Amino acid sequence: MSVKPESASELFSGPFALGTFSAAGGPAFPGLIDREGQVLDLRTALSDPALTMRGLLERWTDVLPRLRELASDTGPVRCPLEGLRVLAPVAPRQIFQSGANYRRHVIDLHVAHRAPDDDRSEEERRAEAAEIMDRRAAEDLPYVFIGLPSSVTGPYDDVTLPAWAAKPDWELELVAVIGRPAHQVSVEEALEYVAGYTIANDLTDRATVFRRDMPQIGTDWLRSKNAPGFTPLGPWIVPAESVGDTGDLQLTLKLNGEVMQDESTKDMIFDVARMVSYASQSARLLPGDLVLTGSPAGNGMHWGRLLRHGDVMDASITGLGAQRTRCLAEES
Repeated sequence: MSVKPESASELFSGPFALGTFSAAGGPAFPGLIDREGQVLDLRTALSDPALTMRGLLERWTDVLPRLRELASDTGPVRCPLEGLRVLAPVAPRQIFQSGANYRRHVIDLHVAHRAPDDDRSEEERRAEAAEIMDRRAAEDLPYVFIGLPSSVTGPYDDVTLPAWAAKPDWELELVAVIGRPAHQVSVEEALEYVAGYTIANDLTDRATVFRRDMPQIGTDWLRSKNAPGFTPLGPWIVPAESVGDTGDLQLTLKLNGEVMQDESTKDMIFDVARMVSYASQSARLLPGDLVLTGSPAGNGMHWGRLLRHGDVMDASITGLGAQRTRCLAEES
């Protein structure tokens, strides 16, 4: 059984947010949630019985004015959030993940992932990391790779830690949700393709990030990041117009009530617009796709405390609500 949030309705910016819900084991449906914690079934409101959140995002430009109207209309019947299960807000076709995008985080990881034959001091390795980041920022080259949609789970679902994952870690991230097909868009126009924002916890097994058998290959993101449930997502998609400037949002993650990550997006090396634009230079971004923008300092490797059975993570980002995830060890 998954861990429920402390309150039924976590606040978000603006008059409404969007989510995917189910009632009493019924089918998933896209819903509009207001600030009173009341949910409107958008299949009924938009006269589309087969509507999904991804389908809604494919019509984002046209449907947004109608959503604003529905949010202010008290006529349509709503149901309380407490009686619903909150699922991942969208089923993406593609997930674009980002590494090394917060300055302090990169320094911490660089120090933590010391090669066995690296006998330099911590100060020397931190200085090297700072030089690398300065060079990357100047050359405008974010580090983006691909995640699997099968790793996505709901914002309050339990996550099973695989038996082979020796060092499972947390990574709270701001996520841009794409609302229009985007290919080779400029930084200046990139945010026009973002429908809204949500929260992801990009879980990572640090023990399998690097290939020990063939170090020249580098990172192994398939194994380290894509176990089932390794991407808790949501709870809501908050429209971009309600979030506004993403340049100073606070990301906070607590482990069993203790603050582990507490950083502003000010510490990003590449902002949201640069991340979306960069991803679109190689790939065609589709409605419902996710662009994860990196995680700030304060992961488990930094604290010397990795995830284990029974741990509960509470994660929040300014204006986007909060998620709660309980970790369970894989049964042998």
